Amino acid sequence: MKFAFAGIDFLGSVFDGLVEAGWEPIKLFTRPCDGIYDFNEAVVAQARARRIPIQLSRLKPEDIGALHQAHGRDWALVVAGYPWRVTGWQGRLRHAVNFHPSPLPTGRGPYPLFKAIDESYESWGVTAHVLAEDGFDSGDILAQDIFSVDPTETHETLLSKCRMAAQRLASGPIAKDIAGRWRSPEPQGDGSYWPRVTDADRTLDFRQDVADVLRRVRAFGAIETIARLGDARVYVASAEGWTEAHRHTPGAIVHRYRRHTIIAARDGYVQLDRWSPIPLSEAGKVGR
Repeated sequence: MKFAFAGIDFLGSVFDGLVEAGWEPIKLFTRPCDGIYDFNEAVVAQARARRIPIQLSRLKPEDIGALHQAHGRDWALVVAGYPWRVTGWQGRLRHAVNFHPSPLPTGRGPYPLFKAIDESYESWGVTAHVLAEDGFDSGDILAQDIFSVDPTETHETLLSKCRMAAQRLASGPIAKDIAGRWRSPEPQGDGSYWPRVTDADRTLDFRQDVADVLRRVRAFGAIETIARLGDARVYVASAEGWTEAHRHTPGAIVHRYRRHTIIAARDGYVQLDRWSPIPLSEAGKVGR
């Protein structure tokens, strides 16, 4: 099966899985990335190695029309980690599939991994579904790969689990039985939509227990949480902690050693290990 891929490295493992299963890529639709949180080097390298066209601008119906003229209907559009809604594909190609990093219908939205950890989900998954033209992540389900979430899961390990699950889905049920699954998909029914996180979602609340604070740190990982230390705001990439009875006010700085800063929480202490007064996204701009 020929396929065009729309996405970035986040779920670029889908591209790898389809190629592994013998599918032939014909075009890459991607977007500019910041090289801090978003990357597309791997999918671009794949496209260049195979000498297929690369488009950085938004995929529009006329782009699908051009591929229809060149390849007829015998190809698939595969979307994975692509931020823009894709329309105009019906009648112009055989299949249009979106890979979403959640066990739909739970966790529709731009990036559900943070909340999956912050709200202590015990299992998670990746869903391949029919690409809906009238909404995000709402199309009928073609296949899912469900896995367990560890009590100490981090953003980075959950992302890796999602990438591996997406590759299994792509190389297995999607590549091997797309036609059969397309004939009998499973409607999603009612679900939940999780909007893009805000700074409030990323902010640590030291009035909570140590376990709750550290879970939020793990939920965002290298994306960084925000801690308010007196009048200052710092960006935290890593922290540890322990429970211990004390009389400190939650949020108070109780000890410092080199870069380690110890903050009182409700039932113990949180140690900020890697933090900065400047967010990672702004670090390279200082002094310009």
